[in-house]
Amino acid sequence: MQDERTSGDAVAAEAGASDGDFVQSLDRGLSVIRAFDADHPTLSLSEVAAATGLSRAAARRFLHTLVHLGYMHNNGGRFSLRPKILELGYAYLSSLTLPEVAMPHLEELVEQVRESSSVSELDGEDVVYIARVPTKRIMRAAISVGTRFPAYATSMGRVLLAAKPDDWLEKYLASASLRELTDHTVTSPTQLRQELRRIRSRGWALVDQELEEGLRALAAPIRDPDGTVIAAVNVSTHAGRRSLEAVVEDLLRPLLATAERIERDLARSRTVPRSRRAVP
Repeated sequence: MQDERTSGDAVAAEAGASDGDFVQSLDRGLSVIRAFDADHPTLSLSEVAAATGLSRAAARRFLHTLVHLGYMHNNGGRFSLRPKILELGYAYLSSLTLPEVAMPHLEELVEQVRESSSVSELDGEDVVYIARVPTKRIMRAAISVGTRFPAYATSMGRVLLAAKPDDWLEKYLASASLRELTDHTVTSPTQLRQELRRIRSRGWALVDQELEEGLRALAAPIRDPDGTVIAAVNVSTHAGRRSLEAVVEDLLRPLLATAERIERDLARSRTVPRSRRAVP
């Protein structure tokens, strides 16, 4: 198992060995950090040496340095990572935009449920797609980043509308053009208001063929660290593949878990971790 964990590192090291600017000691130090994972949260000196291919003397020097710098803890000869190690990843996370944060999670969701997934933001009366991972094409209109649809007829749009204050919603319902896009489209302000209240209460939206015949979509909100809804994530399917009951039963839990993971990574990218503060 240790050989499997380090095989990729060895390939990278060999590729850089011929580069005059390659710093081998840095590569070795990082290999010590990478030796620790969920299956190996604590390691002895001998285990670190075996996992990295370093000599015991070299492994000892790297471990001692990491302990001295506050990135690692030594408890009776068993080494483990300390929270300060998160500093090495937060610099990257803090530079990410919402689409960049969301994309890996959309890809994971699509791989899991075999349906398309997207993230949108509200722009005026429309939703605008800012990230998307498709599977099979299920709509006549091609969807890509930048595509716009009327918010009232989409699952993501309704999630975003439901998060708005009541006074904003009343102005929207009084002025929005609620056109009939299919035979299923809700065009009554009263009905739409009631549906938005249900969405606000339960925390997700299900739209059945209101934007396009045959298209069913389920959406959930994405909140910033303050709890404000800033975007929505959805998963869409064809009516011929899943009944309304199956959409909820099969897709809701994975969708909500994806929204939660996006929110967690987004929060990490927007906040300064405690590990940046002085470590006693």
